[in-house]
Amino acid sequence: MSRCSKSLLAAVLMAGTLNAQAFEGLGREATPDEVKAWDIDVRPDFKGLPKGRGTVDQGTTLWEEKCESCHGTFGESNEVFTPLVGGTTAEDIKTGHVLSLKTGSTPQRTTFMKVATISTLYDYIQRAMPWTSPKSLKPDEVYALLAYLLNLSNIVPADFELSDENIAEVQQRMPNRNGMTTDHGMWPGKGMGNGGIPDVKNTACMKNCKKAVEIASALPDYAADAHGNLADQNRLIGGVRGMQTGEAHAAAPAESAAPAGEALAKEKGCMACHGIAKGIVGPAYADVAAKYAGQADAEAQLVAKVKAGGKGVWGAVPMPPQGHVKDDEIQAIVRWILDGAKAQ
Repeated sequence: MSRCSKSLLAAVLMAGTLNAQAFEGLGREATPDEVKAWDIDVRPDFKGLPKGRGTVDQGTTLWEEKCESCHGTFGESNEVFTPLVGGTTAEDIKTGHVLSLKTGSTPQRTTFMKVATISTLYDYIQRAMPWTSPKSLKPDEVYALLAYLLNLSNIVPADFELSDENIAEVQQRMPNRNGMTTDHGMWPGKGMGNGGIPDVKNTACMKNCKKAVEIASALPDYAADAHGNLADQNRLIGGVRGMQTGEAHAAAPAESAAPAGEALAKEKGCMACHGIAKGIVGPAYADVAAKYAGQADAEAQLVAKVKAGGKGVWGAVPMPPQGHVKDDEIQAIVRWILDGAKAQ
């Protein structure tokens, strides 16, 4: 090893020691149970797949209860999210290539047209669904819901039971299973079609580098809150991101305690669809308060709507049942809304 290399190695080791000393005593190692709770991903080779099973019939019942309001009875809805089912044929299932992706004969790409691996669907459902209560489904429920979707796509029969034992066999009938390619620069290793050379070119800056990132474009101030407060439009699961926009939110001191109703509305994910002063997917709370002002049974009406879900009052986009919210919490949110939904 050259003198220069030894000096560089010594500097790196010293920096690592100083860094470790700077953070000594902070935090702790995650426990096995904590790691297990987060390590729930399912790989294409089905590593990480939990044991379980579920039938198409069981999935039908669960679908009507937890999924239909957003995705439609047959996964065809285009009102809240893009359709899940459609655009595939028996020939696609046979070849593993979805022809309509090449011909453009289907006006909109559905999930089953695009996704190549069934493990992707299992993984996403168990981590992110239902929208209002992610990670609440048990493994058997995920298998049942996935079995229902597979049946809608004519991949499995109506009397089928999906399980960890036969899911690899079902993978061999996914319509787009052969539609993925590794012939591009974003795929690492031998799979790269250009011999392992990235398809982008850049040079790392080693001296006289710019000290700050320059923002090339941004929304004008008058348009920043065109769709309500952006910070309220993130589900409070994991890291919360989003810029605080809107006069009411910008004026609020960061340390102020929100009223019980507003805090619950944020905690339960209501703000992802409803702004205080402006509508997002659903109506603004200020508009809801105005609509029900002076009605003696307004509170009872709104509590019932939140619990059961609904459609058609404020447009075609449905609101799913909020079964994850307790009755007293719904009542607190509704009272806050009827009181003017004032931000603090």
